[in-house]
Amino acid sequence: MAAKIRLQRRGHKGYAFYSIVIADSRAPRDGKFIEKIGTYNPNTNPATVDLNFERALYWVNVGAQPTDTARNILSREGVYLMKHLQGGVKKGAFDEAAAQAKFDAWKQAKESSLKAISVKDEQAKKADAKAKLEAEKKVNEAIAEKVATKKAEAKAAAEAAAAEAAAEEAATEAPAEEAPAAEEAPAEA
Repeated sequence: MAAKIRLQRRGHKGYAFYSIVIADSRAPRDGKFIEKIGTYNPNTNPATVDLNFERALYWVNVGAQPTDTARNILSREGVYLMKHLQGGVKKGAFDEAAAQAKFDAWKQAKESSLKAISVKDEQAKKADAKAKLEAEKKVNEAIAEKVATKKAEAKAAAEAAAAEAAAEEAATEAPAEEAPAAEEAPAEA
């Protein structure tokens, strides 16, 4: 039996996550499996991998062939690096402590780079939020300016209408006083 390390799809439509399993190479993707060694969730940023490192290393050492995606996941988690380091120990290139020290140094470097990426993403989100807030403030200022202009125009129009109404009242009162005088003038002639 040829063992494969593959992903088994879980989740629902539009939100897939995967189980990392050891299965017979003839079994279908979501069919029977020998052992579940972890999970992979690509929906988070960065993708979340929960892997039983010792079991993954065991299966890689006994010859289980991973699919391309599973190989990338195992490589990012350091399974292939540890296999390589253990090969160096078997050949006598260095001892177990040196291999573990190299692996730990690699793990520290990887964690620090992931932390730097997450900090950079956080700063980008803050800068984006600040830019959106500034843009919203500019839009609100423009709207406030338009409202103030309309209010000023409405007030000026109301004052002009009041002045015009007062002028009309004065005009209607003045001809009424002049009209009797005009009627008296022809009578004297």
